[in-house]
Amino acid sequence: MGVRIQVAFDAADPHALARFWAEALRYQQEDHSALVGQLLDGGQLQEHEVIEVDGRRAFRDVATCTDPDGTGPRLFFQRVPEPKTAKNRVHLDLQVGPEVAKAEVERLLELGATIAWVTSDRGPVNTTLHDPEGNELCVS
Repeated sequence: MGVRIQVAFDAADPHALARFWAEALRYQQEDHSALVGQLLDGGQLQEHEVIEVDGRRAFRDVATCTDPDGTGPRLFFQRVPEPKTAKNRVHLDLQVGPEVAKAEVERLLELGATIAWVTSDRGPVNTTLHDPEGNELCVS
């Protein structure tokens, strides 16, 4: 039996970060509005724990996105009070191939990523970027 993987990100703004990564990976943001409504109606969730995102009620402190093909890991974004202060110990590598890597980097820059550095010291060009909250990711 295989293990399903979920990658968790600490975030200042989980919904904005989920939107970036959903676009970056061509994932879909999960719609939790029905569950949020059910939990509110049952008294298990309070109004101050809910916000409106894209016209739908959502958890204030949590957002998620998933691979529409069901093959990639689910991404989970949770609000934390402290800012990112050091280099990630784990990051995502987006392996798109050398023929489209440059275009993919440009697309990610348009979504809000920034370039940290570019290297080709171990073969093909590898671009390390920061997502909008400073988390590293690589494109090669």
